[in-house]
Parts: sequence; structure tokens; C-alpha cells
Amino acid sequence: MTTLRPFTCNDLFKFNNLNLDPLTETYGLNFYTHYLAHWPEYFMVAESPSGEVMGYIMGKAEGHGENWHGHITALTVSPEYRRLGLAATLVKSLEELSEMKQAYFVDLFVRVSNKVAIRMYEQLGYIVYRTVLEYYNGDPDENAFDMRKALSRDVMKKSVIPLTHPVRPEEVD
Repeated sequence: MTTLRPFTCNDLFKFNNLNLDPLTETYGLNFYTHYLAHWPEYFMVAESPSGEVMGYIMGKAEGHGENWHGHITALTVSPEYRRLGLAATLVKSLEELSEMKQAYFVDLFVRVSNKVAIRMYEQLGYIVYRTVLEYYNGDPDENAFDMRKALSRDVMKKSVIPLTHPVRPEEVD
């Protein structure tokens, strides 16, 4: 039985295997602890009965007015636990939290080349809102999709009306 629980500082010593995946963005220790200190409720781990970290989601709440939203910063599942619905479960938990915080939408950035993740997010109701050029460390070969899903507070679904032109990272608010 998988347990979803809040991420703790001790998990920083257990999740290295998940971060070895080339499609998983990895950050410095300060980045993880910053999220843990500021948005602990948005940092969840899926744990096996033996205590192994199966996957995690890291996010935050940000913005103002109708731009108030939940954001998925990182989501990864260990290769041996993929295709079991864990990523969808983690995403849904972040969406539910964002609903409770009265967010208008949830967004995330995903590599344009990561077709598996894009398909999963689309199946969860996300749309490509815009393309962000050279999002990944200024790499001219790797753009990102900014994907969004409207939540119940956005009755008119204004937050998910796609932009028709790409933007640069410095234009992302």
C-alpha cells in the first residue's frame, strides 16, 4: 500500500535515486529546503510499505488576483513504480490543495521533448497554455510548454485560454 505523506528533511537523504532520471530536474539542497520551509503542504512524497521513496511532488502557491495559482515545480516517480498511477495521484493531491487555497488554476513547465509527461498531463486535463523558448538553462534546443488546468474558482476558464505566440523565460510571470 502506497502512503502519501508530507516530505520531510530526512527524505532529502532518500530521494537521490529518483533524481538520477535524465528528465527529472534536480536542484541544490538550498532549493529543496526553501520549498520545504515556505510551502511544506505542497511538498509530498509517495512511500512504499518498506519506507522507500517511490516518487514526490514539489510545488507552491503564487500570484495575485486571477493569477493566484498552484504550481508544480517538480514531479518524479522512480522507474520501477511508473505506470501505476502514482504521478496522477500526486498531481491530484496538489490540485486538491490548490482548490482549498482558492487558486484559479494549476500550472507546470515540461520539456517539449517529454512526450510521455505531456500525454499524462493532457489526460489529467491540462492544456498547453504557451511555449517558453529556451526555458532550460538557455538551451536553444529545449523549449518548455507551460501547461495549465483551470480549477473551480475560474468559472469562465480564462486562465487556460492559450496564448498564440511563444514567450521567453524573462516574460513568464
